Amino acid sequence: MKKALVLGGGGFIGSHMVRKLKNENFWVRSVDLKYPEFSETEADDFICADLADPIIARDAIDTKFDEIYQFAADMGGAGFIFTGDNDADIMHNSALINLNVLEASLRRNSRKIFYSSSACIYPEHNQIDPLKPNCEESSAYPANPDSEYGWEKLFSERLFLAFARNYNFDIRIARYHNIFGPEGTWRGGREKAPAAICRKIAQAKNGDSIDVWGDGNQTRSFLIIDECIEGTLKLMRSNYTGPVNIGSEEMVSINQLVSMIADISEKKIKINNIKGPEGVRGRNSDNKLIQEKLNWRPSKPLTWGLEKTYHWIQDQVLSLDVKSY
Repeated sequence: MKKALVLGGGGFIGSHMVRKLKNENFWVRSVDLKYPEFSETEADDFICADLADPIIARDAIDTKFDEIYQFAADMGGAGFIFTGDNDADIMHNSALINLNVLEASLRRNSRKIFYSSSACIYPEHNQIDPLKPNCEESSAYPANPDSEYGWEKLFSERLFLAFARNYNFDIRIARYHNIFGPEGTWRGGREKAPAAICRKIAQAKNGDSIDVWGDGNQTRSFLIIDECIEGTLKLMRSNYTGPVNIGSEEMVSINQLVSMIADISEKKIKINNIKGPEGVRGRNSDNKLIQEKLNWRPSKPLTWGLEKTYHWIQDQVLSLDVKSY
């Protein structure tokens, strides 16, 4: 039986990857600071501990794994990344995790590793025009990410690639673009835009207004978790190292995103644009390279993912309302 290690397996993407690998009959170990929030872990072995501790990383990687997926990081949505209040923790904690994982993997000759990078590595000056952002993989340099989160991700890409060159690691790197879906964080300050808007609309009454940071004309693309997992496995089992974008090319403004979710909810919702962290003005996945190298690109429309996500978050909101009485 093949063995896989999912680091960050208590988180959103990691827990979905554990489930997928179990469906493929892998024996799976998962490591995270916390268990999955919305469902029981399906991992055969779950280590609840901090990979920023090198001893934990060595205990987790105590044998050779056929596949290692490194999702563990200190992260969140715009309200966590772009305020500046969490920069030191984001850079320190995530860099330590990656250094420890590579050192422990080297000890056990467990060298096939997927690393989840981010679209946040792309230069801020290429994402000023909300209608024509440039997120082609080759545009990453000269580097100028808009956040310390992006700088740490870019450093870690180079770290993994250096281990590939010097220690014969078999590395795969993807730059994720706004992954969302059921069982993702939807409250508490670390949620991303689709989940936050779904929550606000689920809690609103017909005709209410909801707050949106900025003028709402900033653009993004969003990829449902199902296709993120599919694209990740496609990359992991290919001969292409990356970095490569895994995201949707269906770009929408945040105001348009609100309208789409409001239509799904069958509510009339007004937008109240307020000051708040926005990130870059425009960002969209460029999928030419992944199509060329892997003959793959996402196939589902954004509305398909939003419908699944809205109804799941609506159920969460209703469940909390019931419990509060």
